[in-house]
Parts: sequence; structure tokens; C-alpha cells
Amino acid sequence: MDTVRLKQLLCHQQKILSNIALGTPLSDILTDICISIEDIIDDGSAKCSILSLKGDQLFHCAAPNIDAHYCQQINGVKISKNAGSCGTAAYQKSRVIVENIASSPLWKNFKELALGADLRSCWSTPIFSSKASILGTFAIYHAEPKVPSTQDLELIDHFVHFSSIALEKNAESLKIEQLIIDLQHSNEKFKAFTDVMPDLTLILTEEGDYTDIYGSADELLYNRLSQLMNKNIRQVLPEKDSKPIMAVIEKTLATNKVQNFEYELEVQSGKVIFEGRTAAIKHYQSNNLSQRHVIWMARDVTARRIAEQAVEQLAFFDPLTNLPNRRMLNERLTMCVERIKRSHKTGALLFLDLDKFKRINDSLGHGAGDKLLVALSERLSSVIRTSDTLARVGGDEFIILLEYVGEDNSQASVESERVAQKIHGVFNEKFEIEGLAFQVSCSIGICLIDDNNPVAENILKYADTAMYRSKKKGGNAYSFYEPTLQTLLENHIELEIDIVRAIAADEFCTYFQPKTCALGYVVGAEALIRWNHPTKGLIVPADFIAIAEQYGLIQALQNIVLRDVCILIEQLTASHVIDDTFNVSINISQCQFNSAKLKTELLTTLNDFSISTSQIKLEITESMLSGDIDNAIQQMQELKEDGFILSIDDFGTGYSCLTHLSAFPVKELKIDKSFIDNVLDDEAGKSIVNTIISLAKSLNIPVVAEGVESLAQLEALKAMNIDSIQGYLIAKPMMKDDYVKWHKHNLLQRSLSA
Repeated sequence: MDTVRLKQLLCHQQKILSNIALGTPLSDILTDICISIEDIIDDGSAKCSILSLKGDQLFHCAAPNIDAHYCQQINGVKISKNAGSCGTAAYQKSRVIVENIASSPLWKNFKELALGADLRSCWSTPIFSSKASILGTFAIYHAEPKVPSTQDLELIDHFVHFSSIALEKNAESLKIEQLIIDLQHSNEKFKAFTDVMPDLTLILTEEGDYTDIYGSADELLYNRLSQLMNKNIRQVLPEKDSKPIMAVIEKTLATNKVQNFEYELEVQSGKVIFEGRTAAIKHYQSNNLSQRHVIWMARDVTARRIAEQAVEQLAFFDPLTNLPNRRMLNERLTMCVERIKRSHKTGALLFLDLDKFKRINDSLGHGAGDKLLVALSERLSSVIRTSDTLARVGGDEFIILLEYVGEDNSQASVESERVAQKIHGVFNEKFEIEGLAFQVSCSIGICLIDDNNPVAENILKYADTAMYRSKKKGGNAYSFYEPTLQTLLENHIELEIDIVRAIAADEFCTYFQPKTCALGYVVGAEALIRWNHPTKGLIVPADFIAIAEQYGLIQALQNIVLRDVCILIEQLTASHVIDDTFNVSINISQCQFNSAKLKTELLTTLNDFSISTSQIKLEITESMLSGDIDNAIQQMQELKEDGFILSIDDFGTGYSCLTHLSAFPVKELKIDKSFIDNVLDDEAGKSIVNTIISLAKSLNIPVVAEGVESLAQLEALKAMNIDSIQGYLIAKPMMKDDYVKWHKHNLLQRSLSA
């Protein structure tokens, strides 16, 4: 830098730093910085702009010599990798030099605006804080295409540094101002809170002197407030009260821990039960820092304790129906089991759950639902014996305990079935609720209680399992507990635990099956998860996916698949054997598709690997689109807008309406293997496949045939103008390294035969 410019720089530096130190308004300082560099830099057409970053948007702070309309139009621009020089510089956190705005792809969306303001080059440098966070950008524009010299860049860095100091100091000043405002608000809130809070708050010295009193009215104090301030507890309270209070103060200060306790005190309003809580306070009085204090909060819990005593009396009954609740049921069931052990007779427990009760609550509200439950409890009470127990144990769950139903299991089964039928009989008559008639039914699970089933907790669990079996029958049914069903449920739980363990042990891996066009060129692959179990060997998805979905583990498995997909794409890209059109398909389950977190989960992993969304194809089964069509379209549209390719898997086996197919933003249909298997067997099988392909072609949607296993199938599909195929004829699913070798070999063969 020459001497003249160095002197200018020092002069401007002194002025700028002086203004920063004096607290000159930020806009004035940044404007001065812009004018200063325009004055020093070796180009009369140079124009400077300083923008600050808020969230993911850039806002103009200073641009004294740039067209105001231009500044207004780009104010608030979102940073991204193609957002002009400044938006890109802030996004990638590095300097961006655009020599010619007219030809730069970064300026595609802003080119006309810039050229209209006579701006033809733009050098933008990110402004960092002392903690390396982005504060904004510093830009130099010129009227002609131009690149900076080394001296230009040095000069820019000086003024970027000044801008950083100014922005950071301003941010700190704003924080301090906000802290002062917050402190004032906090004090106001504290005052308002203490004025209205029902609790009594005392500040006491370690000697027991009343220092401050906040909160409750005088009636909760031993004396009037004016008679307590600066008095000692021993002076105010009788020894029987002051002694335990002083003991609490001493323990609080000795342990430096919060103390919780209850105590009674005769105050102005009478005898009161207080819930007390104490904590030590350091430096409460600034003029006497060595004095230790305790904050003592006292809450009047007299009414609550009286209510709890009443509640204790009602602890065994349901407040809505006045039936025994779960607590009483458990006690009676335990006693019943003990009696059966001695008598060797048989009892039974019936678990009732109303079918589709939620629709009443949803349509008429919980008040109407409560009325129905009360009416039902009355009906059920009328059909059971006085020796039996009818309990309400949940929202719409009732349990009937039959202490004796037979001398043996055979007789007990017959009698229990008769009781179940009587129970179903009470639902024959409709329930009149708020002027409307409802036909309600229930599902019943029955578990016999005998010498072989002596654990109360298991009896409840088994009856619950049997009830769900009735639900699966369609409701309005009864089922007896079957040990095989319980074993199946327990096996599911064990499998869920094993899946969690396997995820942590990294036992899941991804296999890849290639997909080729009709001519044999690889166009993509499908990712398929496998479980490499240490004792059971390789486990296919059909054996664990349903359990993973049921217990909320499917996203964890999907993340493993997506990670492996990204690694494969990285490896193939590095080997120069694929281009941007190559994509890998992953299967999306129903629960994932319905989840609001699907897109976020996908984008998080892809961003970690810098993989484009266009290289990921999301396969959604046709049956998943058969419910809320509008919501499904919206969900798919959002995924499409983020660049994902969407495919309908197993097409032809689901239940989606063909009239909506054109509305789905899909780029592919996959014909299910079951149709491909029949493509050579009869005209009907061939006709179905041909119809699907023709339908897709009319909508300009490519079609993939799954499960192609023979050359004859391939030739038949090619004659129908199939777009691409997948199946054992091409290759079986392979581990990543094997797939990479296969892919390279296929590419070599195709190049040799071309």
C-alpha cells in the first residue's frame, strides 16, 4: 500500500475507532466506513455496502452511494449458495468475488436489478465476530467488470475489521440495554408477583430477625406486619414455635440445601397448616455482606389437607360412576386369588372396552361421553351378582371380577361365556345422550382364575390381551385368553428389545439391488435393510419391520439405510461411474409418511453428506395413499419441492383411486412382482401389466417392473415399452462393496458392447 493511501487509511481508522468508542450511532459509523473505503480505494466508481445478518436474511445497514431502489429490493435477501455475492458469501462463510455480474450464475435472480443500478461487479467479504460467528457482509461494487488487486483485498480486510468492531460493539450495547430493560421488567414483575401471591415469603437472618416480608395479608402472620419487622422470632413467637423454626434456619444454613417441611402455627386467622420451604441466601444486604439470610416460603395448605383427607376416604371409588376403581379391584382380585388357591375352584375376570367410544367424545364432547359411561355402569350393575365386582379402571374400560363361576375350568368357561352374552345384551338398547341415540358395543376379554393362574397382575394382563383379540375380530365380541397369543405378544416385546440392542451394536446394514433400463444400463438402485444377527444370521425386513414400526423404531432404521445410501453415492461419484441422474430408492413406511418429522430427518442426513435430494427416490406404497388424499398430495408436494423424487411402489395392489393418480407428484410407478410373475401365464396377467404401463405413459410417468427373473419376462416387458426393470435377472441385492464392483463391471461391459 502506497504512503498516501496508508496515511488516508490511518486517518480514517482514527476517526472510525474514535466514533465507535464514543458511541456514535451505528448507521453513522457504517456510512462513514463506506465513504472512507470509497475515498481510498483505487477506483472512482467504487461503491460500498454493509449488510447485517439476522437469522438467515441480510439487511442493509449502510450504502450511501448505491441506488436506494436497489437497496430496498434486496433488503432482507435470504442467504444461500446462489444469492448474489453477499448472500453466497454469508452462506458459505468465505469471500466471493464476482468480476462480471452480467454473466455470473450467482446473480441470476438479481442481475437485472444490479445492472439497472449501474452495478457490474461485486466483491463481498463476510464479516465475522471475535467469536467467529457471521455478523454480515461487506461489499464493493464497480460500474465496470473488475477483479480486486492484492492491495484492494488488504484495504477491504481493514475496513471489514472496522465493520466487525462496530457491529459487535453495537450488538453488545443492545444486549446491555436489553438486560437493563429485562431487569426493570423483572423487578416490576417481582413486585407485582409479591403483591398478589397467596404465599407468605419471609427473609430471616441466621439469628432469626425478620428482615423482609412479602406476599400474603396480615391474617397469616402471627402479628401485624408493622409489629414483626426487625424483630426476632424468639421475641415474637412462644418457645414451642420459635425453637423448631430456629432449628430449620440452622439446618438450612449448615447444609446449604432446600428444606421442605410442614408445621402448624396459631396465627391471627386461627390455626393454620403451613407447607414450608427454605433456602440459604448469600449477600442479601449489600451493606452487610457477611450477614447470612434464609428465604422462608410458607403456603397455607389447610384446605388442601382437609380435602386430601376426604379424598383418602374416596380413594377406592371412581368419582364419575361411583364404581370401585383400579385400586380396589386390585385388592379384591388379590384376595380372590388367595381364596381360589385354598378352595381350588375357578373364578374369572372379564375386561370390557367400548368399541369406537372416541367418536362420541369427538362429536359431542367429553360431557356426553361421561353421561354414557354413567348410564352403562347402571346397566352393567343390573346384570351381575352382588358377590361380583364391577370396576371402572380407565376411560371406557370396565372390569368384572367373578369370584366363583365353576368347580372346574370347563364349567367356568360355560358360565363366563353366559355372563359375556348377558353383558352384550345390555348394549342392545340404544343410549339416549343429549337428544341423540347411540348404538354402542363392547369387546370383552376373559381370563379364568384357577390354580394355574395365581398372579393377579398376570390375570389383568391376560384378560387385556384377550380383549384386544376381540377388537381384531371387529368388536362386539368376546374372547378367552389363549397362552399362544400372550406368547406372541411377549415375543414381540423381546424382539423390540433385541432391535434396540442391535441398533446400538450396529448390526443393521443396507443391501442394494440395481435397477436398469430396458437396454441394460444402470439407472439406479434400491436400498434394502438387513439385520446381521450374531446368532440368527441374516434376517430379512419382513421379520422385523412391522415390530420396528409398532414400537417407534422405524426412523432409526431408516437413518441407517439413508446413511449407507449416502456413503454408496459418495463412493460411486468419486469413482466417476455415475452422473446426477443416478438415484437410490428407499422405502418409506406408513408411519414415517404420516410423520411431520420425515422431511427434517431426511434432510439432516443428506446435508451431513452433501448429497443432493434429487439422488434420493422415496418409494411409497399405493395403499398409503388411500386415506386422506388431499393430505397425501400436500405431503408429497412438499417433499417434491425439496428435490426428492417420489415413486409409488407395489402399484396395482393398493386401493388408491386412479382418478387421483394424475394429482400425485410422482416420477415413477413400480409394478408389483405378483403381476410380473403372471405376465407370461395368461392374457389377463399380460393385460394388467400392459394397462398399467399404458396408463403411466399417458400421464408421462416412467414405469419400473419389479421381480423380473427371466429373459422371457424381460422380452415381454420390452414389447410393452417398459422403462426400467429390477429383479434377480439383473442381480440379487448385494452389500455395498459387492454392489460397487457389480456396477463398475456392468458399466465396463456396456462400454465394450457399445
